Amino acid sequence: MLADEAGTPWCTREELEAREEGALAPWASRASQSRGRRVPEQPDVLRTEFQRDRDRVLHCTAFRRLIGKTQVFLSDAGDHYRTRLTHSLEVSQIARSLARALRANEDLCEALALAHDLGHAPFGHVGGDVLQELLQQHGGFEHNRQSLRIVEKLELRNPGREGLNLSYEVRESILKHKRPFTGPLFADYGPQDGPCLEAQITDFADGIAYNSHDVDDAIRSGLVTAEEFSETALWRRAVQHAQARSEGASGRVLEHKAVASLITLQVTDLIVATSAELKRRRIASLQDLRRQTDDVVRFSDELGAEEVELRKFLHKRFYTHYKICRMRSRARVIITGLFGTLRENPRLLPPRFQSIATEDGIERAIADYISGMTDRYAQKEYALLLQPGSASLDP
Repeated sequence: MLADEAGTPWCTREELEAREEGALAPWASRASQSRGRRVPEQPDVLRTEFQRDRDRVLHCTAFRRLIGKTQVFLSDAGDHYRTRLTHSLEVSQIARSLARALRANEDLCEALALAHDLGHAPFGHVGGDVLQELLQQHGGFEHNRQSLRIVEKLELRNPGREGLNLSYEVRESILKHKRPFTGPLFADYGPQDGPCLEAQITDFADGIAYNSHDVDDAIRSGLVTAEEFSETALWRRAVQHAQARSEGASGRVLEHKAVASLITLQVTDLIVATSAELKRRRIASLQDLRRQTDDVVRFSDELGAEEVELRKFLHKRFYTHYKICRMRSRARVIITGLFGTLRENPRLLPPRFQSIATEDGIERAIADYISGMTDRYAQKEYALLLQPGSASLDP
């Protein structure tokens, strides 16, 4: 054990690994049993492998750019709406809470939560949809695969080495978002193996986070009222839950409390239902869990149906609201215009992406460049390249 000059003991990596061994469930992932990194590295003195992964994601350029990427509203729509960065932080908090209760690995969940949206294009889901359309004949575009490409290739951490050199478990979990796991990209990640429990937890934490904060942003924006959300059973339950615990709360305060209750209800239900499912399937090890042909993490049937109803309501009344559609239309014009201009004249790409084009094709290089942009930078590039009269010529 390390000690400082005063003799105070420090907690070492070995001690943290021993704590994991004693505290985690048999089906949880353990840092000491990681399958390692593509390029072997000396273990850290103080941090476990998953803690190192978390820190590398947290300090990478792609993570910082999430502050300028749309969740639902364009990032210039207002300071109080969620961005991809604040969404990722909320997912991390929920994932860690779930992992703690289910005795899964919190550090791995945190690393996955912070990394899961690195590959999102600017302007929210519409940005990825447009890139998918433009790349249909060139391998397509999907944000989870792009997240993996970022941590394996596009981020530069050390001279002469591409990527962040993350552990196998983080890279695998980023990729294994939706079954079946088919295609050449899965060849290195055991396509026959199901995702670890931490990957499943983080996936559900993502859904809990965006359902809840999209309700909050919809109400804050005035595009959907709290009364309109009362058409859904889960929101009604959340309001009742908040009223029972916050006597006298009303108006915006009650709405805030109800959003918090929305998270509480989903988290609590997920923990109870997943615990029962682990027991029902007699999961006794990580290998047992990976042999499952569908996810073990789940909601109860009742709350699962209510969660689907809420998602459908959000799609019908919020995501397709005409003001949101106008934002998406604007985003489609910008991304389509940038893509066409850069493909027509690849010399407009920065030198690194010109190099990528020689390796992976011009379309993939353009997708890498555009998907890494913030909303603001994409608009600036569009003005520079397609509306030169309205933008500074200074590159």
